[in-house]
Amino acid sequence: MIKPLARILDLTDPDNQYILNMDIDAARQRLLSDDPAAVLGIEGSFALVARQGEQVRLARSLDRPLRYFLAKEAAGPMLIVADRIDAIRRCLEEHGYGNQFHPSYTRMVPAHHVTHLRLIGCPDPNPVYRRFFAPPRATSSTDLDLLGEHYIGALMAQTRQWLEAQPVDVPIGVLFSGGSDSGAVFLALYHQLLQLGQSPARLKAFTLTVDGQGRDLEQARDFLRRCDLEIFLEAVDVRSEELDPLAAIAVIEDYKPRDVECATVGLALLRAIRQRYPEWRLLVDGDGGDENLKDYPIEENPELTIVSVVNNSMLYQEGWGVEAIKHSLTYSGGQSRGCVRTYAPARSLGFDTFSPFTRPPVIAAAEAIPFAELAAGDHGALYALKGEVTRRGIAHHTGIDMPIFPKRRFQHGAVSEEAVERLFSADRETYRQHFLALHRD
Repeated sequence: MIKPLARILDLTDPDNQYILNMDIDAARQRLLSDDPAAVLGIEGSFALVARQGEQVRLARSLDRPLRYFLAKEAAGPMLIVADRIDAIRRCLEEHGYGNQFHPSYTRMVPAHHVTHLRLIGCPDPNPVYRRFFAPPRATSSTDLDLLGEHYIGALMAQTRQWLEAQPVDVPIGVLFSGGSDSGAVFLALYHQLLQLGQSPARLKAFTLTVDGQGRDLEQARDFLRRCDLEIFLEAVDVRSEELDPLAAIAVIEDYKPRDVECATVGLALLRAIRQRYPEWRLLVDGDGGDENLKDYPIEENPELTIVSVVNNSMLYQEGWGVEAIKHSLTYSGGQSRGCVRTYAPARSLGFDTFSPFTRPPVIAAAEAIPFAELAAGDHGALYALKGEVTRRGIAHHTGIDMPIFPKRRFQHGAVSEEAVERLFSADRETYRQHFLALHRD
């Protein structure tokens, strides 16, 4: 039997596309446009593939992964597209090509680009990336009140758009630490529910505590108490024995230590919510807030300087960029890679997640901030900027005086210091070898 030339097996789930302003076919047509900026008009969360002759184009939003693999058939290449590496492997095995698989041969579609492929046989041509999202940088004034108004205004608009697409009787959970990102998201949801005439009783602020320890629960309670909203808090206590970094690696299919740690505690929280509420579906979080306002400790990364952080567009969202030597074809870069720490655990447990911080209009509002001028080379000034911009913006749009606390990573706030050292002592290479072992016969 002659096999079809250049087959495409699209394993993405159509029911897992959350496009808010058009159907999937219309969105795919935008991928085929000669103008890549047409993709920017697709609002929501998506991972899409479209074909026109030998031309194949792929694109995704920042909040979800999209991977592909080119297999060799006698009649020509076969393209497999999926959101997971293990799904690609299973597909290859089912079609008799399991011996062609290696996880490093899979490719990640980088966020904010249309990936162009030509299915013309061996050798496979390199993909071509055409950017569809390029927000201008440093175009706003240095007035912190105006910056907060614009940034949180964009967040409010995206939150409202998402809310209006949800059934009015479905509960909404916020993964809540009391930090500035989850705090801003919670207050935005609360305010928009009131504006829409809907009951804020739909909301719950889920806060993780491991063995009753960690500082996030106290912080979350303090945050909501100061806002007179403590009634929405729901503590979720899990045992440290339930935190398994190696299991998290299998779920996120990655081995970067910070992402593994975040996914480990995230999985524990999500499993506990699922056990407590078997039918719960909607979860909202603050993923992307740190990336937008450049709030990561530069001192922990020897490759970074404050100059590189403030002068490279969307560095934390995209890494060094698709044309850079350090760009990973297998994993992409920055949050474009790290999105799996949130997406994969939630997907594995049947949750639909949303973060307004990952939407292009919110990122564009952040990119417009003149970080270099405001920070003036000072690390402390850069880190303080996030809290000030967020606090002022929330006050402007909601009238709520939002408390700001020192930054902590999720895994450090939910777990005691002793447990952090005990649970997350492995290094990157140990995690990497475990990931590779998952794909050894």
